[in-house]
Amino acid sequence: MKLAIRHCTLYQYAEPASRSTQYLRLTPRSSRHQQVLSWRLTLPGPASQSVDAFGNITHLMTLEAPHDSIELVAEGVVETGPDGWDDDACRLDPRVFLRPTLLTSADAAIEELARQAARPGGKAAKRLAALAETVLARMPYTAGVTDATTTAAAALALGAGVCQDHTQVFIAACRRLGYPARYVSGYLLSGTVEHAASHAWAEVYADGGWLGFDISNRCTPGDHHLKLAVGLDYLDACPVRGMRRGGAGETMHAHAAVEQHDH
Repeated sequence: MKLAIRHCTLYQYAEPASRSTQYLRLTPRSSRHQQVLSWRLTLPGPASQSVDAFGNITHLMTLEAPHDSIELVAEGVVETGPDGWDDDACRLDPRVFLRPTLLTSADAAIEELARQAARPGGKAAKRLAALAETVLARMPYTAGVTDATTTAAAALALGAGVCQDHTQVFIAACRRLGYPARYVSGYLLSGTVEHAASHAWAEVYADGGWLGFDISNRCTPGDHHLKLAVGLDYLDACPVRGMRRGGAGETMHAHAAVEQHDH
């Protein structure tokens, strides 16, 4: 399947920023699952490209002159398939993904959720699928109740959240059960307004390989999914992350359009 993506992120400031730096994970990598046919970034300044420790393609952009807005646009066409997820750009030992972070630390409620959902016996994939179902049942998809700083424990306590929250709660529970688990950022061809921005799901190392779990959509990632980046949590894999000097009164709008490309 060929997917056409246009992802626009716009920052605006009530007072100009004197300097800002943006760390971008907006460029997908070709693999057996996905082949990048065309891709470009339209940025307000030059950016240097590198590959981080997780195998993600990254760009670093710094604006030195005063500015009251930043617009970042990523767009292109990628051909995806249902398989090939085992073609992994991350060469780290999977045990790295057992390490908890501030956003994915398991409290008593997450530990109890993991214990109750993970039935003994059978293949790991089946047990993990049951855990994913439990997370979604405890946290129905609800937009606007969490943000990028919400921890897994806080989201579970709210009993609601979006794909980012589902993924981080699931990751925290998996790690408590002894499974390396990582956060995946990307795009989803869904045809619904619920996924108007970039999507997130989880990958768990079990039975000798990485298994994907799209908790919010109760499915296994397939040709409707396009991977951007992986990491220990949202902060490691989010498409855009930055810092600035000045720039009071910040507002940010992000939108990703994903369509099937017929040409």
